[in-house]
Amino acid sequence: MGARDRPAENWGEFLAVWLRIGALGFGGPAGQIALMHRELVERRGWIDDATYLRALNFCMLLPGPEAQQLSVWCGWRLRGVRGGLLAGLAFIIPGAAVMAALTLLYLGYGRLPLVQAIFFGVQAVVLAIVAQALTKVAKRALHGRFAYGLAVAAFVALFFFDAPFPAVVLGAGIIGWLRGGVAVNAAPVAAASWRASAATALLWAGIWAAPVVAAALWLGPTHDLVTLGRFFAGQAAVTFGGAYAALSYVAQAAVEQRGWLTAAEMIDGLGLAETTPGPLVLVFQFVGGLAGARFDGLGGAGAALGMAMVLWVTFAPSFLWVFALAPHLDALMRRPALASALQAITAAVVGVMANLALWFALHVLFDRVDAVRTGPLRLWVPGGGFDWGAAAIAVVALILLLRLRLALGWVLALGAVAGVALMNGI
Repeated sequence: MGARDRPAENWGEFLAVWLRIGALGFGGPAGQIALMHRELVERRGWIDDATYLRALNFCMLLPGPEAQQLSVWCGWRLRGVRGGLLAGLAFIIPGAAVMAALTLLYLGYGRLPLVQAIFFGVQAVVLAIVAQALTKVAKRALHGRFAYGLAVAAFVALFFFDAPFPAVVLGAGIIGWLRGGVAVNAAPVAAASWRASAATALLWAGIWAAPVVAAALWLGPTHDLVTLGRFFAGQAAVTFGGAYAALSYVAQAAVEQRGWLTAAEMIDGLGLAETTPGPLVLVFQFVGGLAGARFDGLGGAGAALGMAMVLWVTFAPSFLWVFALAPHLDALMRRPALASALQAITAAVVGVMANLALWFALHVLFDRVDAVRTGPLRLWVPGGGFDWGAAAIAVVALILLLRLRLALGWVLALGAVAGVALMNGI
């Protein structure tokens, strides 16, 4: 039975389902996608399995958080544009509210010795979480020499040559596209209107840019808040490959290039994002909050303005891509070159995640890390002492996650306890 044959009975029920998904969406994209499948396909039969999986493949082709885009698509499929808006917003709002509260608490109390000891342990666990994600993605994405070659090339380009992230991902996609096979023979599908899609894209592009334009008119085009909005709007347009690919790009740019926060604070933010429902890229909200609190001319509202700016420009594009391209889904998914491009990008993302994992490891395990440049080559040189305590927590956390399959929340809690014990000589 098709999706439109068994819609939600009323808007109240529809909203309640999506708020439930948003509030219980722990576990990163994999957990959120599984939760939506259970609620929409298995329990209620609002969408059939084949349609859901086809939509998931479509969302994985788009830049940005695939789980949130899938929620927008499901809402659109069931209730049109209004349904897509409601589903997409309900998917984000619970986690964003929790992250806003945690960010403000961090700004107020993050310097306390007890809080610093807790985050010492959490940082080490985050290193294990990234390593776990890397192994999972590598098993799924790397099949054959070509895929391994793309992953290695992406890692070398990013870690040793500081190549622009968009260029690495775009290059992988182009290579995959060129390797794609000839068009498959498939039953023709009804053509959707590209003119209508272009109008939709223009409307949502204006919505996407609105807060950046408003901030530029209010504070001037060179103000830090405007720069923050432009940066995160740009990353939302080019970060293919899921949350960890986007995180790799943002972590190094926000810390090394922009100086909006320290490497330790960035890792703390990821630890907080791992404990909240909703998309993992809510860590960008944390970055916006810390950055905005330090910008001149914003006063006590800086953190709130920074978080609001980042949330808007990070998630508005998801509505643009889905509303403009969803009517063309069946036709697009019949193009084998798109599938080949996605496979190549996914392979390159393994290299991107390896770059992120090593960058995190250096900043967690050593007191100081310096960037040394020799021509086009960039090397990260660790300085100070090696932190054996953090290394031990990370190794134990990785064993708990990979071997014993302990729930992430418990591992983070144990890491926090271990951090307090080590910092207090227990």
